[in-house]
Parts: sequence; C-alpha cells; structure tokens
Amino acid sequence: MERTHVDSKSLSEVHSSIDARGRRGWRKVLAFLGPAYLVSVGYMDPGNWATDIAGGSRYGYALIWVLLMSNLMALLLQSLSARLGIVRQLDLAQASRKTYRSGVNYALWFLAEIAIAATDLAEVLGMAIGLQLVFGIPLIWGVSLTVLDTLLILLLHSYGMRKMELFIISLVAIIGGAFLIEMFLAKPDMGELVTGFIPSLPDDTALYIAIGIIGATVMPHNLYLHSSLVQTRRIDTSERGIWSAIKYNFIDSAVALNAAFFVNAAILVLAAATFYKAGLYEVADIQDAYQLLTPLLGSEWASILFGIALIAAGQSSTITGTLAGQIVMEGYLNLRIAPWLRRLITRIIAIIPAYIVILMYGEDQTGELLVFSQVVLSLQLGFAVIPLIHFTSDKSKMGTFAIGTKMKIAAWLIALVIVGLNVKLVIQELEGWLAAAGNNAWMIWAFVVPAIGAAFALLVYITFKPVIDKRRQEKATKLPHGEARDLQIKVGPSYKRIAVTIDFSDLDSITIKSALAQGGKEASYQLIHVVETAGALVYGSRIADRESSKDASALEAYAKQLRDEGYDVSIEVGYGNPRRTIPRLVKAFNADLLVMGAHGHKLFKDLIFGATVDTVRHRVGIPVLIVQE
Repeated sequence: MERTHVDSKSLSEVHSSIDARGRRGWRKVLAFLGPAYLVSVGYMDPGNWATDIAGGSRYGYALIWVLLMSNLMALLLQSLSARLGIVRQLDLAQASRKTYRSGVNYALWFLAEIAIAATDLAEVLGMAIGLQLVFGIPLIWGVSLTVLDTLLILLLHSYGMRKMELFIISLVAIIGGAFLIEMFLAKPDMGELVTGFIPSLPDDTALYIAIGIIGATVMPHNLYLHSSLVQTRRIDTSERGIWSAIKYNFIDSAVALNAAFFVNAAILVLAAATFYKAGLYEVADIQDAYQLLTPLLGSEWASILFGIALIAAGQSSTITGTLAGQIVMEGYLNLRIAPWLRRLITRIIAIIPAYIVILMYGEDQTGELLVFSQVVLSLQLGFAVIPLIHFTSDKSKMGTFAIGTKMKIAAWLIALVIVGLNVKLVIQELEGWLAAAGNNAWMIWAFVVPAIGAAFALLVYITFKPVIDKRRQEKATKLPHGEARDLQIKVGPSYKRIAVTIDFSDLDSITIKSALAQGGKEASYQLIHVVETAGALVYGSRIADRESSKDASALEAYAKQLRDEGYDVSIEVGYGNPRRTIPRLVKAFNADLLVMGAHGHKLFKDLIFGATVDTVRHRVGIPVLIVQE
C-alpha cells in the first residue's frame, strides 16, 4: 500500500528487498554485507584525495594518525546510523521530521541539500579530472559528460539493490587494487610510516589539513544513507533478531570502513613516499600528482592506475550521492520524485560552479574548488551528527536498543571534536575571504556572516531542544508511569467514498475485492475507466467510437454485479491521458480513498508509457491503495 501525505518506507522501492532471515554462519554474514560498502565510497571520493595528497606531500607520514582517528569516528557514527534504521525503521531525515517543527526541518533539508551538492561537485571534478588524465578529454567536456551517469543510476535502480551493491563493491575493489600496486611501486619506508600513527601536528598548516581530512572523511550524507540502506534487509523483528542485525551490520561497517581507511592511507603514503621524499612539498592538485608519479616511480602504470582509480572513485561516489539525495528529500519533505530527475537536478547544480571556475579562472583552480566543497561539507556535519546521537540515546523511542553511557560519551566527544574543528575551519576561511575581499568585504558581512550566524543558532537549537523537551515532559508527568487516556476507538470502515480504477484485465477482480474490503456495504463506490485511444486523446468526451461505447458497457456490467450484491456503485468513463484524467474524476467524486491496480512496469516502459500510478498518487491528495498481481 502506498499513501500520499503519510509516512512511507525509506527507499521504498528496495525496502526489505533482501531477506536476511533464517541464515546461518557465513551465509548470514554475506546477507548483511553491502550497505556499509555503499557508504564507504563516500570516504574515498575525490575530495578525500585532495586532502590526503596535500597532507602526504607536505608532512610525509606525520598525519596518518588523523586518518586513523577519522576512521574510528566514522565507524562509531555509522554504527549509530545503522542502529537507528534497524530499530526504528526510520532513516535520519524521517526521524528528524518526526522530532522537529516544519520550519526547522526545512532548514535542515536545505543544509543537507547544499552538502549533497557540494559532495556532487567533488565527484564531478574527480570524474572530469580522471577522464582528462587517462583519455585526454578536456576538463570542460569531462564535466559535461558526467551528466550522462544519470542513465547509469536509472539502470542500476531497475536491477535491484543487491546488484547495485555488487557494482559498487567492484569499483571499490578497483580502487583498492590500483593503490595496492602503487604501494609496491612506491616502496614506502615502513619505519617512518609506523611513527606516523603517533599524534603530532608540525605547524598551523598541518592543523588546517588535519581539519580538512576529518571534514572530508566524516561526511554528513553518509549518515542519512546508512540509516536507510540497512532497511533493505528483511530481518527477524524479535529482540534477539534485532540485536543480531545490529551485530552483523557493525561487522559490515568495520570491514567496509577499514577498506576505505586503507585507500585513504595509501593515497597519503603514496604522496609521502614520492613527493615528500623528492622534496616536492607543495603538491596539492590531483593533476600534479598524476603527472609526477611516472617519473618518480619509473613506471607509466603508476599514473594510469592512479587515473583509473580516480574515475572509479568519482563514479561510485556519485551513485551513493544520488541515493542520499533521494533519502533526504523524501525524509524531510515526504516528497518523492523520479530518481533520474532527482539525479539530473543535483548534477546540474554541481556542474554550474565547475563550469564557472573552469571558464573564468582556468583548469588550475579546480584544486581550490575541491577544498571549498569540503569546507561546505564541514559546515553541515554537526546538523547530522547531533540529531543522530539524540535519536539513538532516546530510551522512549529505542527501548533496550538505546546506546549505553560509554558509547554516548564517546559519541558526544566525537561530535564536540568535529564541530569544534569545523567551526575553527569556517572561521579561518571567513577571515581569509574578508582579507581577500578588500573594499567589498561589506558584502561578506551583509550576506555570509548572517548566514553563518543563523546556521550556528540552528545548531544550538537542535542540540538542546531534546533536553528541554525531556525536562518539560518529566515535569508535566504527575504519576510515575503516566495515566490512562481515552483511546476513542472507532469500529467500522474508515472510508465512505472509494474510487476504483478499472482497466479490464485480470487485475480488476483483485482491485475491486480490495476496495470492497476497505469500505464494506456502508461506503459508496465509483468505478473509473479511462479511454486512451488516439481519438479520445484528441476529441475527449466528444469521441463516439466503438471502443468507447464497448468500455462503458463493460464498466456497467461490473457495476451491475456489485449492485446485485447490495453495494452502492456508480461508474465514470474518462477520456485522454489517465495521469490527468483519473485525479480529476477522483476529486469530482469527492473520494476519500483511491484503489488502483499496478502491473509493475519498470525502467524503459515507465519512460515510454509513463508511470501512471506514481503520478496519480501525488495528484489526488488522498490515501492510495496500490494492488499488484
């Protein structure tokens, strides 16, 4: 059943599509493996490459400990995200919509969309740079070609969640394999590498790069993504089954995020073993790294593997970014649009700044644009982390699955570190913009500073609102366990006027029976059929062809059978496009429920013939019951 204006399942098209029940041993582990791999690609996207290369070329192995710390932070936060999705069957955006007021949710949605657009910008540039380095395609054309991956998203959606996960895991394997070979070619100094795990910051610039690494690693859209993806598994909903799902998803996260840590560490180690060792301390751009690898390592394969891995990283990240965008929009706004349209809008928003920078300032400024995209991500991170901690700590919602005191303290320390370092990063960037603006600094004070102030006020609100609400609730409760309330139970059918679409197929019987079960003999029914002939599309109700009269007679035959059984039934024949005609007829009948049959068309049939059910349910403004064969 799908209804409008009410909560729906997160990523409903793949929700509970993989059955993880009744498995044992390795089969059970494999059933849960997948969601964290889709999440992990966000930790090795082109934005991470830029910060890892900058850290390795300037400071050698000294900042590996930052990568390890970031990985541990990510592992804890992703485990909280998975727990929220498993226990409450809500993604992070849906949980926020249930907790905060609509104005706050709109603000959180807007910030999340900005973060996703910033992520997509890094992916656009990474893909374009990879295409330029490997195939010699000009950067501006590479940016344009990235629009075509919309078709890839659509294709993967049609094959189901498991095949999408396998595709992503294949790309991750390509990235990991490429850098494993790079490590053999680079031959890093293992003694110096081990000392890099001892925390140290050589200078202020190292702090800036360290903040960039954390901001690029712990990405906000991944928290929305993971809380939804774990719901693709159909699990045993007993207490034991839920604890088992939490355990196996943690294993999934640990394996996948450690793979991401290996890739990030390999990029930093590669930069340290080549550029830092050769005295090239200012290598920060991906293009420079590509050009210098071959002469430094003495093999053309070094650069080729680097470019191939970059393309794989950009493509895998762009797929998960699309899913995160869908989750955020549906969760905060309860609004769903076609995945290909959602992807196209996000990609167009991302390529506009890429076009502007490349055309106005040249290709050598793309490195700075990548860093800027990570700054935007950093600003949004707290708005995802803090609600996540509140939601998973709430015993009234999570029950026995709420996180314990030790995990809660660790999570809040991580949030404090992330938010504190990101605030410092934003302040540093703001000071730099003010210094560079000169006489135009007033524009930053007039527009940028108030926006940052509003964002900070929102951060304070979502931090303390749950605490204040809890104290108010405790103060208002007079009895130890509350008191009984009038449930106002109403027995009988909920719907009085039910519209039923008819297409004269084998599905009609099931559709009509489902409608009768909703209203019984107390409700009024209207059977609706839309004539879609070429003549009907042109002449509408003025058409008088054989098919129209035949359909009207057939509809009346259905109605007569129902009237003989004591049901109140009328008929209505519409003409033309069913996606426009059905909503109009339903509203004219003043229906409070619409029952429709769906044949399950996918991909190209939907593109060619149109997804009638999906379009109608958004236009009628009432609950819609979808019946399938």
